[in-house]
Amino acid sequence: MKRDEGRGRRGPRALRTPGGLSVRLDPRALVVVVLLLLAALGAGVVLIGTGDYPIPPGDVLRTLLGNGDPGQEFIVDELRLPRVLVGLLVGASLGLGGALFQAVSRNPLGSPDVLGLGQGATAGALTVIVLFSGDADAVTVGALVGGLVTGAAIYLLAWKRGVHGYRLVLVGIGVSAMATAVNGYLMTKADFVDAARALVWMTGTLDGRDWKQVWPLLVLFCVLVPLVLANARGLRMMEMGDDVSHALGVRVERVRMLLMVCAVLLTAAATAAAGPVSFVALTAPQLARRLTRSPGPNLVPSLCMGAALLVVADWASQRLFGDGQLPVGVVTGVLGGVYLLWLLVSERRAGRI
Repeated sequence: MKRDEGRGRRGPRALRTPGGLSVRLDPRALVVVVLLLLAALGAGVVLIGTGDYPIPPGDVLRTLLGNGDPGQEFIVDELRLPRVLVGLLVGASLGLGGALFQAVSRNPLGSPDVLGLGQGATAGALTVIVLFSGDADAVTVGALVGGLVTGAAIYLLAWKRGVHGYRLVLVGIGVSAMATAVNGYLMTKADFVDAARALVWMTGTLDGRDWKQVWPLLVLFCVLVPLVLANARGLRMMEMGDDVSHALGVRVERVRMLLMVCAVLLTAAATAAAGPVSFVALTAPQLARRLTRSPGPNLVPSLCMGAALLVVADWASQRLFGDGQLPVGVVTGVLGGVYLLWLLVSERRAGRI
């Protein structure tokens, strides 16, 4: 009996505020979130100090606090800090967006990579680049529009008295194939300069990112994350099935549509800022769940895992390949492809596919 009671004390707990609000707290998940945040921020500090003019981590921290010399302040604040912030925000957005799609579809393969949202956003960006020779701001708008149109198409085509898991994934795979074909067609119509520019963007890269990419992404992130977390309870209940959720007072389709819109916006904004960085949205929620060992969507751990993954991948793309630097999307694509194969084998052995 004492052993069982000890186990119960280590499990998830419900904390109640004086106003009557109940908050579910899992000590293990809290520790994982703190460690992932420290890892992401620590990797960001190391990444800021990486480059042709290396800066020790201690000097980076002093510069960020306003105590660096003028040269270090220019390098850190103007050249390297925006890139790291974009990487953290893009990774966090993809991690959270992937967790939402996997929870809504109840499928570990239900991520923006598989559903075609990245390809749809790429189609929007390529349309602006190839047909209109748009600048960076226009490409960002095009990617956002492309992602939103693709998300709306997937939702409408998958609708049949509601949106359900495998139907959503299958429709998403079909839409992804169509968007990929459109992207190939647009590339054949581009001239050499536009094709080279589009190819770099399609790989997924953080090169050349500045404060113009940071602020829109930060504002959207600060608006959407609280909205998602406010509906996390309904999302957790929806994992028990629509009928049970209805009986518990959850407006299932309203919550599902709202969270899908948030996931599409997060994914499209991340793609607009850094290009279609592959597999972060697929792997981050699964890795977070394995670390927390907690049921449910694991939204905050997935967010932190995505941020840590992308910053570490960006560091690897700059430091592990000699003098040549790879786009961060190449590194995440290689690692994510290996993970996807492992996930497919695991799902097959478990009899789920």
